[in-house]
Amino acid sequence: MLSFVQAADHGSFAGAARALGISPAAVGKNVAGLEGALGVRLMNRSTRSLQLTGEGSAFLERAREAIAALDLAIDTVAAQRAQPAGRVRISTSGAFGHQHLLPLLPGLVAKHPLITPEVDFDDRQVDVVRDGYDIALRGGNLADSSLVSRHICDLLIVLVASPAYLRKHGTPARPADLARHRLISIRYLNGQTSRWSLRRGRGGALEDWLPEPAALTVSDPMAAVEAAAAGMGIAQGGAHHAWPYLQSGKLKVVLAGHHDSGRRAMALQYPHRALVAPRVKATVDYLLERLKADPALQLTPAKLKNF
Repeated sequence: MLSFVQAADHGSFAGAARALGISPAAVGKNVAGLEGALGVRLMNRSTRSLQLTGEGSAFLERAREAIAALDLAIDTVAAQRAQPAGRVRISTSGAFGHQHLLPLLPGLVAKHPLITPEVDFDDRQVDVVRDGYDIALRGGNLADSSLVSRHICDLLIVLVASPAYLRKHGTPARPADLARHRLISIRYLNGQTSRWSLRRGRGGALEDWLPEPAALTVSDPMAAVEAAAAGMGIAQGGAHHAWPYLQSGKLKVVLAGHHDSGRRAMALQYPHRALVAPRVKATVDYLLERLKADPALQLTPAKLKNF
C-alpha cells in the first residue's frame, strides 16, 4: 500500500523507490501484489509515466486513511507517546510565518517538549496531503473540502504610507490622486501583480487597479509594508503586517473610504482523518489558541479608523 501511494504521488516507481529506500523493482512487485489481492488494476504503466485507473483513484484516498490510521495506532501504543511527541510538518507563507508563527514555537516546545516542529516557508499553494504536511496556515479565499479548516481570522487589506511621505507628497483624497504619487507594487514570483480594489467615488462600483507606474516593485507583501514605512511610497498590504507600524505611528492608512479591504480569511488546515495523531492535535490546539489571541489578527475596520 505504501508503494502504491508513493508511486501515485511521485508519478513513477523510481520516485517511489527513492522515497521508500527500496528498489524500483520492489515497488513494482508490491503494486502488482496489491492489484492481485484486490483483483483490479490500479495503475496503467508505460515506459514514461503512470496513470491511475478509476479504481486506483478511488482506492488512493482510502489507502492514505488506512496508512494514517496505522501510524496513529503505533503512536498510541508506543510508551514514549504518553505525551504528544514526534515531528509536525507545517506549511506557511514567508511573511505570515516569520511574523506570527515563529514567535509561538518556543511556547509550543516548552509546553510539549517532545514535539519537533518542521516549518516550510513557501508562498506557493501546496497540496497538504500529497506533500505530506500535517498542518498548513493559509490565507486567501479558501475552499478545499478535503481538508479540515479552522478559522483564525478575517484578513483586512489596507493602503498605507508613512507620515513623512504624506507630508512631502500630500495625502490622496480620491483614487485619481494616486496618479501623482509614488506607488509600491507587489509582483509575485509567478508573475502576477497584486491589484488594488478601489471605488471611484464613495459608494461607487469597485474597480481593479494596477499600481502603475510603480516606484518600487517587490515580491513579498511584508517587504511592501516595510518599504512604505521607510517613506518610499504608498503600498497595499495586510493590516496584520502593518499593525506594528500603525501602532508606532510609522504608517497611516490612506483612502480608507475608497479602498476595499477584501473578503480574505486566514485558516489553519489539516487533512481529514478519523483520528488525529496526538502530536498534531496538540499543535493545532496550541496554535489556534495563541493565534486567536494575537491582536494583529483580530483587527476590524472600526479599529483601523484610529489610524
